[in-house]
Amino acid sequence: MTRHDATRPTPSPGSGAAAGQDDSGGRVPDELSLVLAQGVVSAVETAGGYAGGIYLRSGTPGLLRLAVLAGLPGPLFRPWWRMHVNRPFPVSEAYRSGRPVLLADAEEGMRRFPQLMAGLPFPFGSLWVPITGPQGSMGVMAVLRPATPGEEIAPADGERLLRLGHRLGAALTDLESRSVPVVWEKEPIPVQLPAAPAPPVRVGSFDWDLHSGGLTADDDLCAIFGTEPAEFPGTVDALAERLVPEDVYGLWALARQAVESADPVVRRMRLRGPDGRYHLLELSGRWTHPDGESAESHLTGFVVDFGAGPVIAEAADRLPRGIVSLDRIGRITYANALAEELLDLPRAELVGHVVWEVLPWFGHPAYEDHCRAALISDEPVHFLARRAPSVWLSVSLYPGHDGLSAVFQATERPAYAPGSVTTPGLGIGSTADRSSALYRPVALAIALTEAVTARQVSAVVTEELLPAFGGRQLAIYLLSERHLHLAWETGFPKGFLDRFDGVGLDVSIPGVETLTTGRPIFFESMQRLADAYPGIPMETDVGARAFLPLIASGRPVGSCILGFDRPRGFSPEERTVLTALAGLIAQALQRAQRYDSESALARGLQDALLPHRLPEVDGVDTLGRYLSGTQDMEVGGDWYDVIETGHELALVIGDVQGHGVSAAATMGQLRSAVRAFALSNHDPQEVMSGTNRLLIDLDPGQFASCCYIMLDPLTGRARAVRAGHPQPLLRHPDGRTEVLDLAGGIVLGIDGQATYPVTELRLDPGDVLALFTDGLIERPGTDIDEGIERLRSTIAGVGPVPLAELANRVTGEARQATDRPDDIAILLAARWTHLPEKAPPLSRDTAPPDLWRTFRGPGPGGTTSAPGPGPG
Repeated sequence: MTRHDATRPTPSPGSGAAAGQDDSGGRVPDELSLVLAQGVVSAVETAGGYAGGIYLRSGTPGLLRLAVLAGLPGPLFRPWWRMHVNRPFPVSEAYRSGRPVLLADAEEGMRRFPQLMAGLPFPFGSLWVPITGPQGSMGVMAVLRPATPGEEIAPADGERLLRLGHRLGAALTDLESRSVPVVWEKEPIPVQLPAAPAPPVRVGSFDWDLHSGGLTADDDLCAIFGTEPAEFPGTVDALAERLVPEDVYGLWALARQAVESADPVVRRMRLRGPDGRYHLLELSGRWTHPDGESAESHLTGFVVDFGAGPVIAEAADRLPRGIVSLDRIGRITYANALAEELLDLPRAELVGHVVWEVLPWFGHPAYEDHCRAALISDEPVHFLARRAPSVWLSVSLYPGHDGLSAVFQATERPAYAPGSVTTPGLGIGSTADRSSALYRPVALAIALTEAVTARQVSAVVTEELLPAFGGRQLAIYLLSERHLHLAWETGFPKGFLDRFDGVGLDVSIPGVETLTTGRPIFFESMQRLADAYPGIPMETDVGARAFLPLIASGRPVGSCILGFDRPRGFSPEERTVLTALAGLIAQALQRAQRYDSESALARGLQDALLPHRLPEVDGVDTLGRYLSGTQDMEVGGDWYDVIETGHELALVIGDVQGHGVSAAATMGQLRSAVRAFALSNHDPQEVMSGTNRLLIDLDPGQFASCCYIMLDPLTGRARAVRAGHPQPLLRHPDGRTEVLDLAGGIVLGIDGQATYPVTELRLDPGDVLALFTDGLIERPGTDIDEGIERLRSTIAGVGPVPLAELANRVTGEARQATDRPDDIAILLAARWTHLPEKAPPLSRDTAPPDLWRTFRGPGPGGTTSAPGPGPG
């Protein structure tokens, strides 16, 4: 196979794609597919691997999809087609960090990424490298290669792949510049890696003088003999020496037959090549009389070397075992005669087709697991499989660089074969099946430990449990006040489960019965379900159902329903595993419910501690926003405030270390302290110093950052102090935006004698001041200065818009992030462009109630506008 052919996506048989179709299943790949296919082949060759893939961003924020898979069958790796950037997998870490992840063997993989190895518990090494562009990670390249226990992957290998990732990122960026979307929403494209070169078919010509015995051979014939042309002896004996003894007689018989018949003659013989192996030859000759002289008799002809193929095929057909050869994407390339008999299909229906398409029973989850083991670990795998209800086969898989050799033998029915498994290929029906299912609880348990909310638990169950057992539908009901409420569903027709939402525990349906009795209920067909519960609504007439009780520490939590799209049996092992997994799910949901309650309490506390209104005063508009983090559901200690102090306005923003109720409580105390000092007409330095000493007295060991600015709305004169807090930004009416350089002291709570110098500045009419906490500018793997510059550019690029719109633009990107680790607080203040001719002094007693504004973003009616002209 040429390099060009190797990088072209291989369409699956039966895809229905016509030639010339611009689709992943068609004959003409699109430009993005070609770039990715070439990239993955280069990556595998560069790293010395046997398989690889490329993940790309999808249209869903935070979700990567496998776009190209080379050297492995796509259907076998369906659970890994989608990967969230927050999951504990090497592809996610490489994407987030922008650095390579190199795993030498299974031990290192288990230590760093136990969830990956729980799903793929095989010995292999892997390299994961980000594909980077100007805006950061665009995807990830992955290469699998043989494990090297005790030997770390050479950094040079990672560096070579990293350079390849940069080049691929540049190519993808070029596609984007030409309006080609570089996102992936389809199934992965299968790519065949370049195969090892096969011995070529060679043709050599000869001229044999029958009288003298001299033999003239051309260069190709000499190459078949394994000699240089100058060293060829030039006699027929040189040919005879390389033949099998019994074929020597055939050589002379060929000559006699040619002379007697004067017609071309052909004979097949076996020639021992220079490597010691025998090659099949086909000799064709014709008796000639050069120059019309009958005394000159010659035999001219050709020697055709077919290589070792036909010899191997003949040998395989004589073996008492079925032999099937598969390439690395699962397509059958050869089947011997006995394989036709054992698999009950003619060779024409086997060769050229994907094994799981022509042998559906081979797609049993346990058998797929054995195939994964052979393809990834590069070690032989042996197991029993059932082709039909009474037909069992012993299967051995022998992996190599270019594919698998599968050996089939008929065998007796094993001692372990549960009667509940009534359909071939369904259920867990052999000892090998049992061992393959052992890691399922491990994978789910590891994933559940990372789930925090009930919704996250349900998502993990969908991603881990359904693929493990071949399910298509999932529903989770949670118990509340003796009623079951639908908390999660997937795969069911829209609205079908609504009729069961809120049912009481006295209703006779399997979802209730499994919880009240504590026993799982399994139905191998929908007919069995209909017979057991006459009149129960069903969305389909075919399939199977498993109803699992969710009980944690003896307390009912809810029920879980698994749906299958065809009838199937449930072996004792499956029932045991599913029941155990239901207990893990119940514990995770109970923990999530408790966490959700505590989180709601903490959020309520934080909401009560933050100001619900900011004062509306002549000359200045103010607006505050608060965004909770997404990675940790605990509340943070970020806060802001605006305080009227007579003729000035105090702008405050701060951030208490840590998260949780303790941080929120400390935040509330600090906010109250700052407000008390400010209302007592202390200058900014005294406010900050007093708050610092108070924090040390209240909670030794706790610390916080803060920025405090006293602003005169009429003159724009301001005095600022800063305690370890990020520098504010100031935007001028012409769009020029600068990072202020405020002198500052150390964070609050460290040193009771710390001093906080005051910096004086001025806000001109139309200026906008932006104070924020570090959650707005920090990103994993990037320097904080980059975040500040990114924020400055955003504010600079916004025109003279209302503060609400400016806040939306500033927080828009943060709102879309699914991996925001910290809370965000932002406070904006803008001086009016035109001030009133006579503005009364600020007073807390003179501000009427209708001059107060709700600050936490536009509500149903939008944000109330301040009286008078706005900024800019």
